[in-house]
Parts: sequence; C-alpha cells; structure tokens
Amino acid sequence: MTNYYYTHNPDVVHDEKQWNFEIFNHDFKFTTDNGVFSKRTLDYGSRTLLAAFEPTDLPAGPILDLGTGYGPIGMALAYQSPERQVDMVDVNELALNLARKNTSLNQITNVQIFTSDCYEQVTTTDYAAIVTNPPVRAGKAVVDAMLAGANDHLTVGGTLTVVLQKKQGAPSAKKLMTATFGNCTIIKKDKGYYILQSVKEG
Repeated sequence: MTNYYYTHNPDVVHDEKQWNFEIFNHDFKFTTDNGVFSKRTLDYGSRTLLAAFEPTDLPAGPILDLGTGYGPIGMALAYQSPERQVDMVDVNELALNLARKNTSLNQITNVQIFTSDCYEQVTTTDYAAIVTNPPVRAGKAVVDAMLAGANDHLTVGGTLTVVLQKKQGAPSAKKLMTATFGNCTIIKKDKGYYILQSVKEG
C-alpha cells in the first residue's frame, strides 16, 4: 500500500490538523490530514491560480475542480460564484472525505464531490470551466490526460485553467494545450509558476 496523495486510498497514520486561510477576503477553515497534498497551508500554486482565474466572462454552466484534494480551489470558486455548481473530483478517497468535511465546515452547498480517476466518472460535457493544480508527482501521462481530456467536457467558450511550475513541465503543457484547443495563453507568471489557459472554440 502506498501513501501518495494521488493514490486511491493512501495508507497513512491519521494526524488531522485544522487551520484557517483567507481567500477572496473570506476566512476559510480547513481540516487536513496525512496523505493529502499541501496539508499545512494552501500551496502557492493554488493561490496563484485562484488569483488569476476570472469567472465573470465564462459562459453559463458548472465548474469542475479536477484533482480537488481536500477542496480549497473548488470551495473558493463555489464561494466566489454561488450561482454556479462546482464539481470537485479526485482519485483519493481520504482527500474527498476531507473535502466533504471542509465544505460542510464552511457552509458551502453549491458543490458536488465525487470520486473520479481523471475524467473516468465525469459525465458532464458542458462545464464552463475546468481548473486544476495537477498532481505532477503522478507522472506526465496523468497530467497530460487531465489536460487533453478537458476539451471533451467543456462547453463552447469554456476554459481550462492549469497551474504548473516551469521546471515541472509548464512549457510542454502549453504545447499540449495549444495542440488540443488551438490556443493557450499564459495568463500569469509568479515565482516560477505559470497559469495556463485554453478556451474551447466553436
């Protein structure tokens, strides 16, 4: 049994922690545990992605947080856009249980949390946006599948927004997204993190 955060059922000694973090001028409460990514604070990549993501120009439709972990990105987007449903998916059951606990703790109700290995259990094809801080340690094949598969699940005008470090493959991800969507823009760079965004064209 492995205890990687990108596995289905991490074999860990539980050590839950509770802490607060401010996103969008709102104080969020988080419960985390061993076996999840960035358990002590909101990682810098996710912070950078949230700061760069702009929901106001999106078409109608739900948002997908792919690889949600214990839920910070999906929760923040659900709080920011209360009129939209946010689907939060991950392969890690431990992380999803924490995400459920955290959405309840923060009284965020416009979410749907379920297990999915990449897009395997994702049936929606008209997301207005897919956002991801992909599990780089799971390997390039996993990350590439997350990026390339997004096109089949977006509505026309919908966006895929990704955070990756330059040293962890942002340039090759940009090439893949450009090949898949016909476009990819670097909407923000910060401390080696790139926020990449593609738009599904009609």
